[in-house]
Amino acid sequence: MAARFEYRQAEEIAAAFGRRGVRYLFLGKSGAILLGYPDTTQDADLFVEKSPGNGAALVAALADLGFPLTEVHRREILACKDFVQIRYGPFDLDLVFAPDGIETFEEADRRAVTVEGMRVCHIDDILRSKEAANRVKDRESLPRLRSFRDWLLGGGK
Repeated sequence: MAARFEYRQAEEIAAAFGRRGVRYLFLGKSGAILLGYPDTTQDADLFVEKSPGNGAALVAALADLGFPLTEVHRREILACKDFVQIRYGPFDLDLVFAPDGIETFEEADRRAVTVEGMRVCHIDDILRSKEAANRVKDRESLPRLRSFRDWLLGGGK
């Protein structure tokens, strides 16, 4: 079983991606956690802009973070494959170039928020993505995420 996603990993990702100019947004439960959602997850979910330049910057940033990318993963990232799962390296990552329920990176980026220098999808985009994915684990967490959304958008009251 993988280690739990930690805030320090998000900080490391943001720093490395910032140095390389990677356009990204934290998504999924890791994104919700950065917004204050009281839960845990095993990996960092990242919505990354689908462009050749961003793919190349992403490969360089992952190397900076200590990910020994296989040739297959390198090719998938450079080709902006819709979903790339990395389960080796300093921590687990899901790279999503085309998440369910979100139209484009540009639209999600306009709605996103910055939390201590980390770009995070708006909670509504996180919910839309989980609803569209329609996996059992997502359906189970949706009521809690919706309650968190109401709390967050209500000013934390």
